[in-house]
Amino acid sequence: MIVVERMFAVTAAPGAVLAYLRDFANAQEWDPSALATHRLGAGPIAPGAHWRHVRKLFGVTAELTYTLIAAEPGRLVFHGRSEGATCVDTVTLGPAADGTAVTYRTEIEMHGLAKLATPVMRAEIEKLASGSVAAVTAALEGTAVHRRFGAATPNRLTTTPLEETG
Repeated sequence: MIVVERMFAVTAAPGAVLAYLRDFANAQEWDPSALATHRLGAGPIAPGAHWRHVRKLFGVTAELTYTLIAAEPGRLVFHGRSEGATCVDTVTLGPAADGTAVTYRTEIEMHGLAKLATPVMRAEIEKLASGSVAAVTAALEGTAVHRRFGAATPNRLTTTPLEETG
């Protein structure tokens, strides 16, 4: 299993951060491996909502279906599944001096022959996680999020080392 966790702070208000990250379609803006992400179905974004997420890693395109399985104040949990992997993404929010502290944890279990690629995938996922922090921070601090979800001011980005298990 691959486990990667990043902690960072943004100046966007917790409500804006939660609203933005709750809609997994926004992953297309901050996931460097994403080719396309769109919602399956309609209605409010609540537990049970699904998204189709197409990503490309090492030249291989994979389609995952993500489901929002928990949406609580300060916590979101998404479950992603493809033929080659199962992912659980957990987002927790807390107070920061001038905004919101975000912890994004991804747990990835490779399946079948793809499991043999776990050591190589681990290095790529680490790199993607760092790129994702910068991109999601920029998205949350950007004017589009400001217009859609509330005020944001320049960020004071901090990160913590990733955690992994084998």
